[in-house]
Amino acid sequence: MTDVGTPPQAIDAVPLRHPWRWVAAAVILILVGLFLYGAATNPAYGWSTFGEYLFHERILLGVFNTLQLTVYSMAIGIVLGVILTMMRLSSNPVLGAVSWVFLWIFRGTPVYVQLAFWGLFPTIYQNLQLGVPFGPSFFHINLQSLSIPFALAVIGLALNEAAYMAEIVRAGITSVPEGQFEASTALGMSWGMAMRRTVLPQAMRVIIPPTGNEVISLLKTTSLVTAVPYAFDLYSIATREIAARIFEPVPLLMVAATWYLIITSVLMVGQYYLERYFSRGASRKLTTKQLEALAKAQMGTGV
Repeated sequence: MTDVGTPPQAIDAVPLRHPWRWVAAAVILILVGLFLYGAATNPAYGWSTFGEYLFHERILLGVFNTLQLTVYSMAIGIVLGVILTMMRLSSNPVLGAVSWVFLWIFRGTPVYVQLAFWGLFPTIYQNLQLGVPFGPSFFHINLQSLSIPFALAVIGLALNEAAYMAEIVRAGITSVPEGQFEASTALGMSWGMAMRRTVLPQAMRVIIPPTGNEVISLLKTTSLVTAVPYAFDLYSIATREIAARIFEPVPLLMVAATWYLIITSVLMVGQYYLERYFSRGASRKLTTKQLEALAKAQMGTGV
């Protein structure tokens, strides 16, 4: 017990020593150094070929196409994911059932299988027609006469991504207490205004981190569009076009991995700043005033 008016004495804290941390760090550095030296001196890596093709025009074309696939698919996936979330949270049982079946199918089957199906779509449905049943046709397209592997790849990736984004958005919205929405509507806000000004700003703290992870995952998933088949993404150009021609798969795999790493690093930086922006006012650290009030409260109770 301490007197109420007596300030607490300073604590002479002695930091603990952790010698094994330094030993572990030294061992890791030695192992990393040995690996880097072995990789630098191993001719199988083909570093000259790596440097030659790192900024090759065909590789840069693959990077551009991969970014297009990622951006288009993610944009469509987010929009469809929000729609599916609204359907899932709707009181209409039909909309809820349709949303649940969509999620069940696209989350329950491998994305490679889905892309392969979309690649076979022009074979399964050779003609698309719009018109009166057993009557005149107003619109007709022969899918086999079109070259649409890029569009099919975007559709396949977007529908798969929409299933996951729907669950992410739903988790974010349901994380906001219902009282927030009810209070907003009591103040005269419409449903859309309450969602835009009250619910979504708070839900974004939960939505942004997994969404950033989904963007990075989608970027790497684009390497599977060969199932469509679409052969102009980064992975396909590096491994199936250039590596197959020069018979050096390892350096071209390193080229593709380097570009994937560069792009994901940029995306991770953007995700960090987005998370920091939407987490404003939600810091878990106590402010100076809060710490002073806590200290006074503890002194007042004699702790």
